[in-house]
Formats: sequence, C-alpha cells, structure tokens
Amino acid sequence: MKSNDPDDPANPVASKRILVIDDDEMLRAMLVQTLERAGYEVIEAPNGDAGIKLFRAQPADLVITDLIMPEKEGVETMLELRRDYPALPIIAVSGGARAAGRDYLPIARQLGVRCALAKPFSRQEILEAIRGAFMPGREADI
Repeated sequence: MKSNDPDDPANPVASKRILVIDDDEMLRAMLVQTLERAGYEVIEAPNGDAGIKLFRAQPADLVITDLIMPEKEGVETMLELRRDYPALPIIAVSGGARAAGRDYLPIARQLGVRCALAKPFSRQEILEAIRGAFMPGREADI
C-alpha cells in the first residue's frame, strides 16, 4: 500500500523537489499549493534568471517553467538547463503568446521537454504531467 505521508520514504513523491518558474504570482502560488498538497517539496522563482540561480543553489528533480517571462524567457532558461543538466525533466507551460498569434509550446517540445501544457490547465493535468515526467523514458504530452 502506498503512503501519502510526505515524510514517509515509501511515498514515491516524498523526496522529489520541484522548481516552479513563472512570473505570474497567482499561478505560481496555485502550483506551489497544489504540489505541496501532493507531497512534493517546492521551490519557486519569478523568472528564468532567478530560477537558474535557485536551481544551482538548490537542485530540483523537475522544473516547471513558463515560456514567456521578463529577464530570461522560458526558452532561454530551458536551453541553459538542457546544456548544463541534460537529463533534467522539464515541463513547459504557456498561454500568453497565443493571443499574440505565437505558440511557443511546439518549440518547447522540440527542445525535449517532458510535457508542454497550454494555460489554463487543471490541477489534475499538471499532476498527471509530473507523474509522467518522473517515469524513465516516458514523455507525458498533454
């Protein structure tokens, strides 16, 4: 029987740290709350520059990054993380560029993200994407 206690080593998410990088404070807060309730340890950053600095100081098992952000966009952030940590699972999220006629999610998929989600997405969708991202050799494409 699987444990839901985040402090129980038998719980598969107990030791997983996730870095959430998004400039939208409300979305970031929702993600942090959702992931912590699911038992993950969560660290957060408001942009790519801060996210990469935080990752170097506190490495995570998975990164969830927005694609359109100030200071360092998600694509640049993913390229740098991919270069330095090629096995790191990354989930890309985006929604802001579609209104401007641009969709960066296909670019993220080409860069090898485990999953690319269009905003808005449900709590269930992000949790499924995370579970898929932690499965070796599997890409969760929602």
